[in-house]
Amino acid sequence: MTWTVAVGSETTSVIYEAGEGDLIADTVFVCAHGAGGNMLDGGMQKTAKALVSCGVNLVRFNFLYKEKKSGRPDPMPKLQECFAAVVERTRSELNPEKLIIGGRSMGGRAASMMAAEGYDCDGLLLYAYPLHPAGQPAKLRDAHLPSIKVPVLCFSGTRDPLCTPSLMENALKTVTTDWTMHWVEGADHSFHVLKSSGRTDSEVMDEIANASRAWIARTHPRPS
Repeated sequence: MTWTVAVGSETTSVIYEAGEGDLIADTVFVCAHGAGGNMLDGGMQKTAKALVSCGVNLVRFNFLYKEKKSGRPDPMPKLQECFAAVVERTRSELNPEKLIIGGRSMGGRAASMMAAEGYDCDGLLLYAYPLHPAGQPAKLRDAHLPSIKVPVLCFSGTRDPLCTPSLMENALKTVTTDWTMHWVEGADHSFHVLKSSGRTDSEVMDEIANASRAWIARTHPRPS
C-alpha cells in the first residue's frame, strides 16, 4: 500500500507493508532511512523484507530532501516535521493500538529526539544509532537520551565506528528508561560482516528482525 503525505506545502511518498502471519497485528513500526539512503535503498529493502517476514507491520517513507532527490539532509526540525506527518497519516489510515518509531542511523536519531521531546509513541527501534559524527567521537549525540521515557531497543554493530560499545555504555549511564542494547558481533554501521565472521549479512539481518519482533511482543503484548 502506498500513500502520498503532505508535509507543509510539500509531499512525500510512503509505503506500508503488513507483517506476514498477523503475529503482532495491533502494532505498527514507522521506520526512517539514514542520511545517505532513501526508503528504497538496499539497506532499507533488506530491513523491510526481514521485518515483514517475521510479522512486523512496517511503514517506510522518504524524508523530503530524498523525495526531491537531493543528497543534503534537511535540518533536524524539518526531518522531524516530515516524520510526524507520516506518523499521523499512519494513525489515520491504520489506527494501530501501538505505534513504534525509529529507523536506520539518522532516521533513528530523529525518532529518538522526537521521543525525548515527548512525542506520542509507544517505543523506539533504533538501527545503527549514530552516537557521534564520523571521526568526531568527542561530539556525542547523547544529551537528549535521558529524556526518553518509552522502551527502546537499539542495535549496533561491534565494528561500528560511529557507536563503540564503550562510548554507548557510558552514555547510557544516565538513561533510566527500559533501554535494551543488542550488539551485533562483527557488524559495521551498515550491519555488514566480514566473511571471516562465518556469517552472512542476510543472517545478521534475520537476527535483527527476530530480535525486533521478540522485543515488540515483550514490550507491547497483545491483549489476552
